Amino acid sequence: MYKRFLTAFAPLALTACATLPSAAPTTSTEIGTVASADPRAAEAGMEMLRQGGNATDAAIATMLALTVVEPQSSGIGGGGFMLRGGPDGSVESFDGRETAPAAADGEWFFDANGQPQTYRDVVLTGLSVGVPGNVALAKLAHDKYGALPWATLFAPAIRLAADGFLMNARLHGSLEGNIARAGSDPLMRAIFYTEAGDPRPVGTRIVRPELAASLRDLAARGPEAMYGPQEAAALAAKIASATPGDAKMSEADVTGYEAKLRAPVCGMYRGYRICGMGPPSSGGIAVLAMIGQLERFDIAALGPRNPEFWHLFLESQKLAYADRELYTGDSDFVDVPVAGLIAPDYLARRSALIDPSKAQTFEPGIPAGAPQALTDGDEPVEHGTTHFVAIDRDGTMISYTSTVEGGFGSGLQFGGYYLNNELTDFSMVPEKDGKRVANRVEGGKRPRSSMAPTLVWDPEGRPFLMIGAAGGSTIPVQVARSIIGVIDFGMGIEEALALPLAMDFGSAVVVEQGSWLEDAITALEALGHENVRPASPPFRAVGAIRTQEGWIGRYDPRLDGVLDPSQKGA
Repeated sequence: MYKRFLTAFAPLALTACATLPSAAPTTSTEIGTVASADPRAAEAGMEMLRQGGNATDAAIATMLALTVVEPQSSGIGGGGFMLRGGPDGSVESFDGRETAPAAADGEWFFDANGQPQTYRDVVLTGLSVGVPGNVALAKLAHDKYGALPWATLFAPAIRLAADGFLMNARLHGSLEGNIARAGSDPLMRAIFYTEAGDPRPVGTRIVRPELAASLRDLAARGPEAMYGPQEAAALAAKIASATPGDAKMSEADVTGYEAKLRAPVCGMYRGYRICGMGPPSSGGIAVLAMIGQLERFDIAALGPRNPEFWHLFLESQKLAYADRELYTGDSDFVDVPVAGLIAPDYLARRSALIDPSKAQTFEPGIPAGAPQALTDGDEPVEHGTTHFVAIDRDGTMISYTSTVEGGFGSGLQFGGYYLNNELTDFSMVPEKDGKRVANRVEGGKRPRSSMAPTLVWDPEGRPFLMIGAAGGSTIPVQVARSIIGVIDFGMGIEEALALPLAMDFGSAVVVEQGSWLEDAITALEALGHENVRPASPPFRAVGAIRTQEGWIGRYDPRLDGVLDPSQKGA
């Protein structure tokens, strides 16, 4: 089921090319706090808070800065999901997911002979590129809630792009051995690689003047600088020139793009209110399903190092993901039974299938409102993703996941930034065994995602936790694991993010290589889990938690040594 993802583990392991200092957690001041996978981007958000901006302003500035310093993971050439939660418990979700061209149909990924192509066949072509949505998302959120002028939010990113930033070990490691993708465009190759084809050394100042010009244009003219007729025609022509076949992206595809407000998905877990992103993301549904199915078990008594807990967690994953793959997709095109999938009585029935003494195989359930004649599709790969969080002085929380899908997206660049390969998050075939795939390609449709920006309120209704992650289909598992770490095991944010990963991929159960969870392999096999093996999945979780000392934000501690927090400025 997840073979494409499993084979991608090795090249995406977070290995450092040089040892750099580790980062301390970000502790809030009276103005709030921001946490991201790159401290220079978090500093961009903090700059907005110091200027009197709010969490929305800070999150947008962080996203823009990540376009500059973290090109392998996200940017304005991609899209994202943003969750906004108020101190009063109100919550809104913003959908900036990329869309397929109107010309796309179920055979979008088929070759000239009418045969389905593979991910590798299409990923570095225009067939993989969706209409970018991050700028439209940012404008929709800013129009509703922004406090600072639009142009102000761009200042840190423009400064980083124009004056330059220092190459850290994480970016260097992403570039290494990846010149066919990250350096496929001559402009990007000249920026990030030497003439010999090696990534520029750690500590090299990277200047991105073309991106700075694009950011200045967006700051001055707003989204018109991306979605206006002239700009849209140029962007569509760039993508079309790299697209084989007759069906291509058009100017109208770009000018017609809209970010959308979506209904969040919310549920309760041990008295805590947890809200996540709904369709077209599957992340919020999967997180609520996993933890909801585990609520009947005394997880706290088991403890984090008990193989029985990890067995229960793996079984709950299998139940949640069986439903996720069958039912979730873009709700503008597919009837997704959201309420049925997260209903407490349905989750209780699914939980009753878990046997604490042995591993099992599970079929999808039948929640209320379930559509008929659907089948699951192939599982997309997603590695070019990042997450960041912000909270302001008023207690408004933002949890924002941004992506270009794969590392450096499609490898295509426009205006100095990488364009996504988000359409490969669709299933490669429209039907399977004569049944319709929910995540099939259709014109104007948004591909299913694993992204799971999440907000948590404590039993007294106070803002308590913001969390999200990167790492493709591991994202909901990382988020659910961290929530369990905080609520059940009483961990702080750093300790919860540091919990190891165990995930059932259908063909194998992966436990995190080098972690103490490797010691549980024999016990998991004794419980009936098959093909349990260590591997190094990509981790980029980020979160912030309210403590007696204030809000503490932290990125995944596995990133220590590949980020240099002293490199906040140019």
